[in-house]
Amino acid sequence: MKPLENITIVEFSTMITAAFATMMLAEQGARAIKVEPIDAGDPMRSLGTQKGGMSGLFANCNRGKESIRVDLKHPEGQKLIKELLRKADVVISNFRPGVMDSLNLGSEALRAENPRLIYMAISGFGTQGPLRNAPAYDPIIQAHAGFTASQGKEAPEFVRNLMCDKITAYTACQAVTAALLHRERTGEGQHIDLSMLDAGLFFIFPDGFMNHTLLDDDIEPQPLLGDLLYELTLTKDGGLTISAATDKQRAGLLKAVGMEELLTDERFNSLENLIANYEEFGQLLADRFLEMTTEEAIAGLRENDVPCARCHTHDEVLSQPQIEANETLIDIQHPIIGKMRVVRSPARFGGTRLPVARPSPGHGEQTLEVLSEIGLDAEAFERLKDEGVVL
Repeated sequence: MKPLENITIVEFSTMITAAFATMMLAEQGARAIKVEPIDAGDPMRSLGTQKGGMSGLFANCNRGKESIRVDLKHPEGQKLIKELLRKADVVISNFRPGVMDSLNLGSEALRAENPRLIYMAISGFGTQGPLRNAPAYDPIIQAHAGFTASQGKEAPEFVRNLMCDKITAYTACQAVTAALLHRERTGEGQHIDLSMLDAGLFFIFPDGFMNHTLLDDDIEPQPLLGDLLYELTLTKDGGLTISAATDKQRAGLLKAVGMEELLTDERFNSLENLIANYEEFGQLLADRFLEMTTEEAIAGLRENDVPCARCHTHDEVLSQPQIEANETLIDIQHPIIGKMRVVRSPARFGGTRLPVARPSPGHGEQTLEVLSEIGLDAEAFERLKDEGVVL
């Protein structure tokens, strides 16, 4: 049995954040119903490499779900959704503040009808403040939350990945499961507000803002971990990364490259001295690594138990023996896009990988099936279809 079986989630969203959160909960057993716009559906369907009108990005973020097409602006559509939500456990939405209320699907009204409902409202910036109604996408939040400041030394740089979208999704999952535990104990649902800005800043703060944490005047400033750990080490034929964080690992690093004499060098023989002379130390090592191949360097470092890795290409990542040993990837057959590669849910429950959830749905694929469960018969469905309420 998957841990979230018998939990029903209804998702109202476009793009990544809420969709990715719901997908992760669906992988853990929840039933997930995605309510999509009646015309083109979630814009993510056509974003990036695609086949049959479905992109790889959409497929990655929406497996395990059922899709229904309902016009949320139509009173009949709102009536159908309200009926659906009477027995739902969780609502996840990432519309701007006030949008769900304008559709008569706000938290207060729905929880008055279903007091056990957990209502997760994700927004870009929160429900208060000057930016509450501002549009938000991942790069915007990266800039506001300090990711661009942390990435770039000379100038701001982005993490070229939907980092804040996915951080917010993970935060939403944790909050929803905490609320489900609270409901299990008390019988009460609740409303949860979550902003991408808050989630992003919470995530980056421990190390990214470590030098902005201590506020007394007598603090002793030190370099950021990011400035010490995240340097590419170039070799004769490529590059690798090394994280020698302890005295033992630093000794192993010097032994691996035949520079043990630096262990007793007064410039580097303590962590304090090493930090004070880090640039000089780094240049000596850099010159030595340029005389070695990547394989020679990695062999010596691993022999001395120093954390290291080749910086893999995308293809090399997927072909790593460790990925195969972990059974992380699996190929499945999708009814629309054909053969596709899937990363399995990372948590192992009872030491066992969860099976991959059903493939991502076609636009409105389960509309009739889902709505029939709330009493909509085929004749009524056809009438609403003719009126443009469902499709």
